[in-house]
Amino acid sequence: MGRIWKHFKTITYHKYLVAQGCFQVGLYRQGLLHDLSKYSPSEFWVGVRYFQGDRSPNNAEREDIGYSSAWLHHKGRNKHHYEYWNDYSCDPKAAGSIVPVPMPDRYIAEMIMDRIAACKVYRGKDYTDADPLNYYYRGTDKAPLHDATREKLERMLRLLAQKGEKETFRCIRRELVRGK
Repeated sequence: MGRIWKHFKTITYHKYLVAQGCFQVGLYRQGLLHDLSKYSPSEFWVGVRYFQGDRSPNNAEREDIGYSSAWLHHKGRNKHHYEYWNDYSCDPKAAGSIVPVPMPDRYIAEMIMDRIAACKVYRGKDYTDADPLNYYYRGTDKAPLHDATREKLERMLRLLAQKGEKETFRCIRRELVRGK
């Protein structure tokens, strides 16, 4: 029963932190609905099985069986993940290849809140505003992101690392949520 409760607390705390950030930038609906699929049986029970407390259980499942069934379920239902925004190319020269398409700004904003919350959950008292950018540089910087999405994400993560949440959230609200 211990891992069930610990996993539930972890994903609920993460969801709470994302909602808190989303509310601060004006994304109330997204804040409330963020990551509800994590409570579905196909994601929740995998999370319990691979729970470690200091990193995503999806990584542990991936290491164990070669892929993450929970992640495959999750990314297709949550628009704040860049992996959701990949499609087949219409370009005849790239026929059949999968390419990134631009993410709507409100989902980029939610993705930033998701990254901040994940770092806060897993880094705990050691969290700094540079952690989401450092996490990005450990893998996502090579990910298949549309150029416009990448530019907005990187700019906001750099701003967070340099100026902190207050200034970054103000910029997110102005540029990504209100489109000014």
